[in-house]
Amino acid sequence: MKCFYKLILLSGLFMAWLPSSANIRDTTEVQNSIPADHSYKPIVLRLNDDGTKYLRLILWHQMWVRSTENNPGTTGFSGEPAANSFDIGLRRSRILAVAQVSPRFLILTHFGINNHTFANGGANNTGNKKPGLFIHDAWTEYAVINEKLHLGAGLHYWNGISRLTNTSTLNMMTLDAPIFNWPTIELTDQFARQYGIYAKGKLGKLDYRMALNKPFAAGSEPVEGRATNKLNDNPALQGYFNFQFLDQESNQLPFMVGTYLGAKEIFNIGLGFHHHAKATASLNQGTEKIHDILLLGADVFYEKPLGKFAISAYSTFYSYNFGPNYIRNVGIMNTGQMPSDNSASYEVMGFNGPGNAQPAIGTGTISYTQLGILLPRFKNETQLMPYLTYSKKNFEIFRQGSNQYDLGINYFINGHNAKITAQYGTRPLYNRSLQWSGNAGEFTIQTHIFL
Repeated sequence: MKCFYKLILLSGLFMAWLPSSANIRDTTEVQNSIPADHSYKPIVLRLNDDGTKYLRLILWHQMWVRSTENNPGTTGFSGEPAANSFDIGLRRSRILAVAQVSPRFLILTHFGINNHTFANGGANNTGNKKPGLFIHDAWTEYAVINEKLHLGAGLHYWNGISRLTNTSTLNMMTLDAPIFNWPTIELTDQFARQYGIYAKGKLGKLDYRMALNKPFAAGSEPVEGRATNKLNDNPALQGYFNFQFLDQESNQLPFMVGTYLGAKEIFNIGLGFHHHAKATASLNQGTEKIHDILLLGADVFYEKPLGKFAISAYSTFYSYNFGPNYIRNVGIMNTGQMPSDNSASYEVMGFNGPGNAQPAIGTGTISYTQLGILLPRFKNETQLMPYLTYSKKNFEIFRQGSNQYDLGINYFINGHNAKITAQYGTRPLYNRSLQWSGNAGEFTIQTHIFL
């Protein structure tokens, strides 16, 4: 626990130091007449003289340093109880290439690694080392009617349900997405992607995307009273419809912006869905029951510059139906270990499991809101953006819903191209009787750079 508080204290001192150090650097730079230059031009290879044909490359790394208050019963690698843990890991490391090879044709390739820690994330047969590089996106697209109708096919990210289900990881306002925004993550999709054909475009102020996908095969034997994924051959249909009242957003790529840092005035309302027939199963007194997956979302996004300030707000509501009592625990970059089933630690372990795992996805409803305020620029053009988030989950399987929040701050050195984020977040704990038993916390510092 001491390590946990020390990391919070050090990060607080560090974030407080940033503005003052910026002023010190400014003074030194003025004295030396060598101003800092953070300007950046995208990596673009022109394929014709006027630049309408091009190849654009994007590269990024997101590094995490964390102190985690572990779930009850967690042990370390020594086998001893571990109430807290400290780790350093790579949340994302990616390369994306997009080419507009003609006014009508586009090709995109996106690959990289995710969630690599000292304990896990390694490629097959290499333990925790040499993480596996894999394809995230690979699709081609044809403009049938420019802007109004584009058709594409491949392993893609043109998702349904909500704006947050289509979020970009390059320009999020928060440290990360809450994960329940990707409800099929790493089961019937490959890191939030599925193979499919999609249509997207703009009809006036209506921005739309729809896809018919072939979900990845994933399933297990059904259990009594609780739905689990079932192997099947059925396609999935999904869509997201977003009415943009004020400034319009680009939909050349599916990745939706988390915050424009006051560069746009946005007011959007969206509705979305995902439907996968006969995708889960449960047992009712030994008889198998088959269920459809139907996932619905509604959201609103608002961003407005206010002089030297800017406000950014997003709120979404999800209604998820995977079948009776469906639930999934998720722990991002979880380094906690499961104790042996005859140990004292195992006796106190609850429903969450070890480390930072929590009930994240299931049948029920979730409401989520985030709010951030972009503060005026310092003399060296850097900025701070404090934010908070609140989640309310009501999963069918539990007797009581949960409330959780994140408090964080971004230090933008060069907008989203170079930033440091510090965040403290909570997660709910449930015991084996499926009752809420309190919350646990996690503190993370992220360094983020993309080119």
